[in-house]
Amino acid sequence: MSVWLPGAPCTPRGCVEPTARAAAVPLAVLRLATVGLLLLAGIALLPLGPRIPAEPVRRWCRWIVRAAGVRVRIAGAAAPTGGLLLVANHISWLDVPLLAAVRPARMLAKSEIRRWPVAGALAARGGVLFIDRDRLRALPETVAAVAGVLRGGAAVAAFPEGSTWCGRAQGHFRRAVFQAALDAGVPVQPVRIRYRCAGGAPATAPAFVGDDTLLASLWRVASARGVVAEVEVRAPLPPGCHRDRRTLARAAQPEADTGRQDGHLR
Repeated sequence: MSVWLPGAPCTPRGCVEPTARAAAVPLAVLRLATVGLLLLAGIALLPLGPRIPAEPVRRWCRWIVRAAGVRVRIAGAAAPTGGLLLVANHISWLDVPLLAAVRPARMLAKSEIRRWPVAGALAARGGVLFIDRDRLRALPETVAAVAGVLRGGAAVAAFPEGSTWCGRAQGHFRRAVFQAALDAGVPVQPVRIRYRCAGGAPATAPAFVGDDTLLASLWRVASARGVVAEVEVRAPLPPGCHRDRRTLARAAQPEADTGRQDGHLR
């Protein structure tokens, strides 16, 4: 089993349930078209890179999720400036723009994405850090590369579970990426992502698990009504407060979802 990409038992058939209300087909098509236009706008602005201020990037990320028909509620601590490791549980492809809405960051991604047509080149130009999950000997080199980015004052976003879960179950944070934060001497900011129906019950429609296809997941999200993404940003864990990556990973691990909703969401 890969250190970076352990398996999850969640499957579309076993875990994903449609929402009680479905959007009309024309509305779902409109949502997907809007998401596509926003992505094209982002691609057009890629050459500007770091010159784009963080706030417009955060808004653009929220617009992508909202355009897909999912409301966004973010609560909790503000992300600090400087080098920062953002870590979150992983449920959906929506998690990527949601985490960037907290603070724009360089994402960690499996190396296979680099070989995808069009998307691989765009990811590389966007500053994605690729992980070769099939070469465990490359792990120290990857950790060193992440630590170098963190020392340079940038934020890096990671999903330490290594696989997507349905949201009603969750995995454990793997430890390797936390070594990069320890080596760089930067804080770790844990983020908890939940998807709920309008009534507050967990929503599994956004889950992108098992042998699910991206096209099927896109259509399921765009066809759903009343889905809310709740992003709980916890206080940063300062450098030096945890003696090793094991204890740091445990401190950053979110608690099991009990259905409780705390704090003021915005």
